Amino acid sequence: MARGINKVILVGNLGNDPETKYTQSGMAVTRISLATTSVRKDREGNTQERTEWHRVVFFGKLGEIVAEYLRKGSQVYVEGEIRYDKYTGQDGQERYSTDIVANEMQMLGGRGGGEGGGERPQRSAAPRREYGGGGQQRNAPAQSPQPAAEGGFNDSFGDDDIPF
Repeated sequence: MARGINKVILVGNLGNDPETKYTQSGMAVTRISLATTSVRKDREGNTQERTEWHRVVFFGKLGEIVAEYLRKGSQVYVEGEIRYDKYTGQDGQERYSTDIVANEMQMLGGRGGGEGGGERPQRSAAPRREYGGGGQQRNAPAQSPQPAAEGGFNDSFGDDDIPF
């Protein structure tokens, strides 16, 4: 029997600084407001922008990383799942919320002027880092072009590398 898929991928900018709280057990819970903007042309050829705001929550080590390195205006890639909750407000009314529970995050954009740079140290030619659930940190593979041989392909492997 097939299982369902609940996956959200967002690339956008933070609308405010991350807000972090800690559970009684000491786990970080960090929330951000993420803006995604789509652009299209209407029938008259005018450019129309539409901005959607998403509530994103990060748990554990990933939440700590978000709180430390991201600031209002930072551009970020987020993967997670959508979660709908129902709760009773202080006035007794039932309320609904829609959150993205993130399990992957990648910081995007440069450290130039403007917002979003945070207090990160400057590093030159550092590999881009991708952070996943459980505090895992992976270096994204560096893609460096290999010089091609005269025939248009790279034959830098020996006969011992051929699997047959």
